[in-house]
Amino acid sequence: MATLLNLKELVTGNLRQSGIYVAFVAIVGFFAVLTGGMLLSPGNLTNIVLQYSYILILAIGMVIVIIGGHIDLSVGSVVALTGAVSAVLVIRQGYPWWVGVLGALATGVLVGVWQGFWVAYVGIPAFIVTLAGMLIFRGLTLQVLNNVSLSPFPATYQKVASGFQNGLLGGPGYDVFTLVIAAIAVLGYIVNAWRQRQGRISYNQPVPAMPLFALQMFAVAAVVMAFAWQLAHSRGLPNVLILLAFLVLAYGAVMRRSVFGRHVYAIGGNLTAARLSGVKVRKINFWIFVNMGVLSAVAGIVYSSRSNGAQPAAGNMFELDAIAAAFIGGAAVTGGVGTVIGAIVGGLIMGTMANGMQLMGVNQSLQAVVRGLVLLLAVAFDVWNKRRAAGEG
Repeated sequence: MATLLNLKELVTGNLRQSGIYVAFVAIVGFFAVLTGGMLLSPGNLTNIVLQYSYILILAIGMVIVIIGGHIDLSVGSVVALTGAVSAVLVIRQGYPWWVGVLGALATGVLVGVWQGFWVAYVGIPAFIVTLAGMLIFRGLTLQVLNNVSLSPFPATYQKVASGFQNGLLGGPGYDVFTLVIAAIAVLGYIVNAWRQRQGRISYNQPVPAMPLFALQMFAVAAVVMAFAWQLAHSRGLPNVLILLAFLVLAYGAVMRRSVFGRHVYAIGGNLTAARLSGVKVRKINFWIFVNMGVLSAVAGIVYSSRSNGAQPAAGNMFELDAIAAAFIGGAAVTGGVGTVIGAIVGGLIMGTMANGMQLMGVNQSLQAVVRGLVLLLAVAFDVWNKRRAAGEG
C-alpha cells in the first residue's frame, strides 16, 4: 500500500512538469511529420536556436518574476532600449563592440533598479510599474535612435548571436567538438540527477524505481545527442547556445539551492508567511526586477546582434512570448511555482510551433490564434490542477 501511495504521489505531484515534456515531444513529432522531416533538419534546428534564443533568455528572468508573484510587461521595450544604446555606442560613436555590450548591460541594471524601487519600496503593483515602463522605455528608444534604425554592427559584435564554435576538434564531415560538449553536458546532467535521487532517498522521499530512472536518463541522453548530431552536421555549436546553457545552469542552481531562490518561492507562495519567517521581502523583490533588467539587456544584445542593428520597433510583443513560455512551462498564475528548465521547455514549445507552422505556410493570423489557445489551455490546466489538489486535500 505504501508503495502504491508513493507511486501516486510521484505521478500526481509531478503531473504538470511531466506533461510539459510529453507535450514537447508530441509537438516536435507532430510537426516533424507534417513538415516531412524539415523541422528536424540540421539547418532548421540551428535556425530555431538562433531565432528564439532571446525569448528563452527573457523566459528565464520572467519565470523568476512570476514565481515571486509579479509580472513584467516592459521586457520587450527594454530589449529595444538596450539594443539601441549598444548601437549608438558601437555604430554611431565608433566604440569597440565590448563597450556596446557593457553599455547595454548598464542600461539594463538601471532599468531594473528603477522598476524594482517602485515595486519593492513604494509598493506600486508590478503590473502598473512595468506597464508604465513599457511606454517609458519605448519612448526612450525612439529618443536614443532619433526615430531611425542603426546598422550594421561590426563582425565581432554579430558573432555574439550568429557565431559558431566548430572545427576545434575536426571531424569527418561533422563537428566533433559539438558532440563532445553535448556528451559532457549529458554526463553532468546524469550525475546531478543521481545526486538528487540519492538526496531524496536519504530524506525518505519517494523516487522513481531504478528502471524508470534509467529510462528517463536514456531518453534525455538520446534527445540531447540527437540534437547535437544535427547541429554538428550544420554549422557547429552556436555561441548563443553556449550562453543560454550557462544561464540555464546558473539560474537553475540559484533557484534550487540559494537563499535568494528559496525566498523568491516563499514570497510567491505565501507573502504573509514569508514576512513572518523573516524574509526581507522588499530586498528580494527589488533584486528580482534588477535581475530581469539584466537579462532583458542580455536578450537585447543577442537580438541586436542577430538582426545586425537596432530598430525603434525592436522587441515588440516579446514580453507576451516570455510570459507565455513561463506559464506553459509550469509557472502558476498565483506565484510560488515554476522552474527555469520548465520555462525553457515552454519557450521551446512556442518556438517549435511557430517554426513548424511557418514551414507549413500557415497564415500569420492563424499562428497567433494557435499560440493563444495553447497559452489558455496551459493556464486552464494549472487552475484545474490546483482545484483537484484542493479537493483531494
